[in-house]
Amino acid sequence: MNSIDKNKKWSSFIIINIALIISAICYNVLLLPMNIVSGGTGGVATILKTALNIDPSVSLLVLAIACLIICYIFLGKETTLASTYISIIYPLYVKMTGFMVDLFIIKKADIFVIAIFAGIISGIASGLIYKQGYNSGGFSIISQILFEKLKIPVAKTNLVMNTTIVLVASLYFGIVKAMYAIIYLYISSYVIDKVILGVSKNKAFFIVTTEADKISSYIIDVLNHGTTEFGVKGGILEKKKDVVLVVIPTKDYYKVKEGVRMIDSKAFFVATDSYEVKGAD
Repeated sequence: MNSIDKNKKWSSFIIINIALIISAICYNVLLLPMNIVSGGTGGVATILKTALNIDPSVSLLVLAIACLIICYIFLGKETTLASTYISIIYPLYVKMTGFMVDLFIIKKADIFVIAIFAGIISGIASGLIYKQGYNSGGFSIISQILFEKLKIPVAKTNLVMNTTIVLVASLYFGIVKAMYAIIYLYISSYVIDKVILGVSKNKAFFIVTTEADKISSYIIDVLNHGTTEFGVKGGILEKKKDVVLVVIPTKDYYKVKEGVRMIDSKAFFVATDSYEVKGAD
């Protein structure tokens, strides 16, 4: 292993541990005291703390070990080893940072703001872990198994598991707390995507039109952006048309949109976020 690989490995190790510590602090300081169920093993640990007064770190560790055993049975040694460190160390960080709840005075009346900030903080922490090529362990292992063996999409499995956990939590904490949990989960998922993909600074337009030359001239001469043209055939009427592909800064979105409408009011176009652009003519 060369020095670059070693540095990258240590950098990844440090980032993962910082993310886990941040996640543990967020759980102890913001989620657990307010009984906001975070989904996954953390959500189950919160429920068990209220229902049976079990230390959350113990619940997290037991659930993590159970998931690792299941992982070993269905996915083998290599996959299990890749998930072991995070699965075991996170409950320990939760135990170590438990005292921090006494360092912060947080009013329960501010639960809406707490749910938002907890979602942002947890999303950043989880996103950093995923960006290093690892998962957060716990029930994400179950999602991975179901995908590998039954081809059930991970997102669908996570949705079902988290929804079930939140519904169970509503029996203990009430429907209002379940609503806050949903807000937290939505914000957390959104932030995870932004951390992994980054914030989009560009938009990609796919413009299907019979006025490709005029639209390209407008984009090139007026907006000073390059274009790519290629032919397509409709799937129903099988009419041949041209597609103009252009990637532009987000600030020029409406200029392109309105320009296309002025040139060809019947043009069909799709605009989507573009997170990375490489290469040019």
